[in-house]
Amino acid sequence: MTASLWASLESAPAVGKEAGDLSIRETLLWLIVAALAFHLAYWSVAGSYLIGLYLLGLVQLGRAETGRKAFYTGLLVGVLIAVGKLEFFWRIFSASAVALWLVYAFWIGLFTVLAHLCSRQFGRSWGWALLPFLWCGLEYFRSELYYLRFSWLTPGYALALNSFDWPFSRLGTYGVGFVLTAIATGVALFWRRSAPVALLLLLAGMTAVRAWGWIEHALPARQPSGYLRVAGVQLEFPTEKQVCTWLNEVVRRHPEADLVVLSEYTFAGPIPDSVKAWCREQNKYLVVGGKSPVSKTNFYNTAFVISPAGEIVFQQPKAVPIQFFSDGLPAPGQAVWNSPWGKIGLCICYDLSYSRVTDRLIRQGAQAMIVPTMDVEDWGMRQHALHARIAPVRAAECRVPIFRLASSGISQAVDSTGRVLASAPYPGQGAIIAASLEIGAPRRLPLDRWLAPFASVVTGVVVLVLIASVWAKRPNRKPHV
Repeated sequence: MTASLWASLESAPAVGKEAGDLSIRETLLWLIVAALAFHLAYWSVAGSYLIGLYLLGLVQLGRAETGRKAFYTGLLVGVLIAVGKLEFFWRIFSASAVALWLVYAFWIGLFTVLAHLCSRQFGRSWGWALLPFLWCGLEYFRSELYYLRFSWLTPGYALALNSFDWPFSRLGTYGVGFVLTAIATGVALFWRRSAPVALLLLLAGMTAVRAWGWIEHALPARQPSGYLRVAGVQLEFPTEKQVCTWLNEVVRRHPEADLVVLSEYTFAGPIPDSVKAWCREQNKYLVVGGKSPVSKTNFYNTAFVISPAGEIVFQQPKAVPIQFFSDGLPAPGQAVWNSPWGKIGLCICYDLSYSRVTDRLIRQGAQAMIVPTMDVEDWGMRQHALHARIAPVRAAECRVPIFRLASSGISQAVDSTGRVLASAPYPGQGAIIAASLEIGAPRRLPLDRWLAPFASVVTGVVVLVLIASVWAKRPNRKPHV
């Protein structure tokens, strides 16, 4: 069946004058441009504009002569991105990393082949009008909905280093991707007429989106209802004695702190009595990661809140344990901590990467987020740097401050616009970070919280229509004698 579908793709008649008109030389050029633009966009703030060129390259690869070529060139772009940006997968998973790189690359190839098929089935103009929905739908599905969900390496996160300059609070991560893909698609339609004009249009479109962000953040901000003074220290697999020693050091340097935070998996079990006693002695609240046993073999990866009375007053298990890791059971539910400063949501490590996890906290009125994180030092700087892109974007989306304390960096205090107020470096054992977080009224979620699921439905419908069309064009089988 698969072979016959591919054969039908190869022989499908083109719709429109320009369908399937990409030469081998142009294919190679756009493949290189797309992969290089992505890497440069993630490399620096100045290069972030190039993420539009990456999307333009993918749209252009959809003009390949056949669906098979469109898929494999998109797949190759994805592989070139994954090997460069996700090289730490090899350190974590060894040879199995190759399969995970291909899983990420598959979604890029799927987009380029859908771009090709839509132009053939519906014509260049109408077919490409669907591309922003297809990109948004695929990104949302691969990032949030299926078992191997992984939200990193999206166009939105390429802009994370200056997230307060982009309209994340209005559009959201997936919404920004939708708009940038729409711009790239429009530019691609002009490309054959004049490449320089098309590039100017791309630059103008990216600048307009950024100006939107500037205007949005220039509007008067809501007055905060209070402030939460928080501090934390980076410790990876510390002993109980080391924890108490460093907690004393945090308080010595920042006696004004109302709340102290330690990382995910600070303890390999329940919270020791010595730590509870420290909270009583110092009259401090503490958020710390540990394990909440369920049975002899299962547990919840949990963030515990210990009060100045030395009691556990709140706890939140991890909502989405990491695949292929011994990371505990999924949380049976999520709730916000009704703290003395307001409603605070607790996310654990990668939970912050999933909008469906953070959104549940925002809908419950979360006014700030505390994120204990375990990023192992051996995973390398590249993993830590990529993970550090999440908090600024999520803070800008939800318009709440975030305090993210990692075991080995990069810890961050981020305000509600996505601006990083303070950070602690990688690997930074014993590095202390402190900040004052503005606690304001709960905010509404960005537009992509309904746009992205809708785009996923549109993508599914388009795929079904294309499959039905290809199936209908199959040669009739000879009847059996």
